[in-house]
Amino acid sequence: MPAAKRVGRARPQDVDRYVGARIRERRILLGSPSSMAELIGVTYQQAHKYEKGINRVAAGRLYSIARALGVEVSYFYEGLHTALGFIPSPSQRMLLDLARNFLNIPDPSHRQAVVALARALAEGENGDDGAA
Repeated sequence: MPAAKRVGRARPQDVDRYVGARIRERRILLGSPSSMAELIGVTYQQAHKYEKGINRVAAGRLYSIARALGVEVSYFYEGLHTALGFIPSPSQRMLLDLARNFLNIPDPSHRQAVVALARALAEGENGDDGAA
């Protein structure tokens, strides 16, 4: 199956565009377009190409951009899976559902009981020796 057709798999250029959009978003929050270019030592045109995902940002340059924009490098990747159509596995969906419901349990003692139950089930303490 071609890489472009795989569900949940981003093509490299998709990631470049996403990172570029995050750079642009942060730059706009902070001020003028030329100041970032000057701070990282590139022309406005080059910075614009980074923001559009036309040119891939090298790791060292991304580090410089992050410093210039006052964020960690990870900022540029936040939300990437969601934005590029990340499809969680059934186990990941169950884990998200468990976490969401767990956080909605108002009584701390009930939350602790759920933790104890999960631990007991994982350790096979309910008469199950863990063998399948």
